[in-house]
Amino acid sequence: MANKYRARKTVVDGIVFDSGLEARRNAELQLLAKAGVIRNLERQVKIPLIVDGVQVCKMIVDHCYFEGNSRVLEEVKSKPTKTPVYRLKVRLLKALFPGIDFREYP
Repeated sequence: MANKYRARKTVVDGIVFDSGLEARRNAELQLLAKAGVIRNLERQVKIPLIVDGVQVCKMIVDHCYFEGNSRVLEEVKSKPTKTPVYRLKVRLLKALFPGIDFREYP
């Protein structure tokens, strides 16, 4: 079945990525981790978004890592994949975790 955003699943070292762009970014992050620039690199990290004790939804970020003392959450997004639901989850994430280091790539 074709992806509605024309992204193609990409397999690298037995790991399935949602797009070639995500696979390339993962390779870049792996190199940064080997060089010691970042550490504790994780993929597909689930962040529960809880308001007043109720889990409203969860956000699954493509990459999570530490850069210095800062925890970075990173999403690989093209313009078409920045849907209204995605943008709402990002706003909720930032409201619940003020000062969080959230990045979109590219």
